[in-house]
Amino acid sequence: MSLRWLTAFIDRPAPVLDACAGFWARVLQARRSPVRGPSGEFSTLLPSDGDAFVRLQAVREGPGGVHLDVHVDDVDVAAAHAVRLGATARPQRGYVTLASPAGLVWCLVPAQGPAQVRPRPVTRPDGSVSLLDQLALDIPPADYEAECAFWAAMTGWEVRGGSRPEFRSLVRPEGMPLRLLLHRLDTPPADGLASCHLDLAATDRDAEVTLHEAWGARVVARFAGWTSLADPTGLPYCVTGRDPWTGLVPDRRR
Repeated sequence: MSLRWLTAFIDRPAPVLDACAGFWARVLQARRSPVRGPSGEFSTLLPSDGDAFVRLQAVREGPGGVHLDVHVDDVDVAAAHAVRLGATARPQRGYVTLASPAGLVWCLVPAQGPAQVRPRPVTRPDGSVSLLDQLALDIPPADYEAECAFWAAMTGWEVRGGSRPEFRSLVRPEGMPLRLLLHRLDTPPADGLASCHLDLAATDRDAEVTLHEAWGARVVARFAGWTSLADPTGLPYCVTGRDPWTGLVPDRRR
């Protein structure tokens, strides 16, 4: 299976989607595309540099969240591979919706055109730098080992230990826009299913968090290496102290 690109899809109830889009456009220094879809439910955040990897969708039921789109050369082949690894699949028109062994909902979609380029980190007025570059998979403890094995086999990426016992990550190819962090939860969620959230890397975490608060976000908790927040519509995410430049082609840093 050829995995070409990853996209983070932000799913929010229709009444709050515009507010969510406005916030994340400011965070990413991006502009929102014209809406599309039968009900105008889809849009894309277009970066000033590189190719888009964040999209938005209005959902009709439930609180929404975030899901992952995996871009591949052959959706049918990739879906068959995922099912062999333990996923369940529901074909749609032109793509496939799946659930991982731990119940994480994600999609397989066709790769688009030539190789895509990961956007550069954005620079804030104070000179600090940040980048949305990670999707954290929040996995119930009983499902953790099986889910780590599933995503390693699905992507073909190496699994490495993290900074804490509850973290592992998949080693992404250079230039891939999103890293996948495998987070073992302390306790099972109420619905028993895995979910995911967005993570930003920042050279000055405190300054980045302060900026987000000025744009309407709310701090939920502070930890040694990251700060948990909720955006103005209640969507959870984190700002970390990781290096925003990691994964870029070296000459693109200049």
